[in-house]
Amino acid sequence: MPVSGKPKTLPLLALFVAIVAIGISLYGFLTPRGATEDAAFGDRVKAYLMENPGVLREALITLSQREKQAAAEQQQALLATYSDDLQNDGYSFIAGNPEGDVTIVEFFDYRCGYCKKSFPDLMKAVQEDGNTRLVLKEFPILGAESFLASQAAIASLEQGKYEGFHTALMESRGSLTKERILSIAEESGLDTAKLQTDMQSDKTRNVIEKNHELAGKLGISGTPAFIIGDQFIPGVISLEDMKTVINAVRAQAKAAGNAADKSDS
Repeated sequence: MPVSGKPKTLPLLALFVAIVAIGISLYGFLTPRGATEDAAFGDRVKAYLMENPGVLREALITLSQREKQAAAEQQQALLATYSDDLQNDGYSFIAGNPEGDVTIVEFFDYRCGYCKKSFPDLMKAVQEDGNTRLVLKEFPILGAESFLASQAAIASLEQGKYEGFHTALMESRGSLTKERILSIAEESGLDTAKLQTDMQSDKTRNVIEKNHELAGKLGISGTPAFIIGDQFIPGVISLEDMKTVINAVRAQAKAAGNAADKSDS
């Protein structure tokens, strides 16, 4: 389920009109004038806006841009704060190259159609790059079946068969009942009796709880959600766009490293 960040034009317009009205009122309050002068000033402002409606549009665009920039800066600050929890939590499975120089973190749900749509491109990008770590964060948000599937996937770590089972679950279609999940698990070479026991462990539940807690701190409420380096990307991302972001993050890290080397020399 992608997260939408599209600005709402009407609320912004109402906000701007309110700001203009407050500004006019404050100007009138702070500047001693008679009632006639106040009325004349208001008429001039109104006439100017009526004759130049583009001013409102330009102001709305500027306001929207500043809000987006502020939100992006806040998001990057949060990603920096929780970087270790995202990239090195000690319990999430790491696909791709565990020693890679770029890290992708994905929050996903096995019943999320957008996650399944992104899966082939995500894995292809990681495999073709060869130097990218992929941290997989179980984030079941779409009901009981999602929770069961995540429990099973996390429990499969105890048998060392997570990656194949994860792939099978992502490639599955239709409902994910307990019977279906166990069938996929058996096909993936898992001991289903042990799996069911491990699914109910405190360790398994704690992983899901920690992932939900972290997502809440980062403002993540939908899936898929990707963090590539310091870039937050909600929703589906194409193979080419993913490669572009990976390369940009790598280049940015290299440039920062070069700058640090120069300052030390």
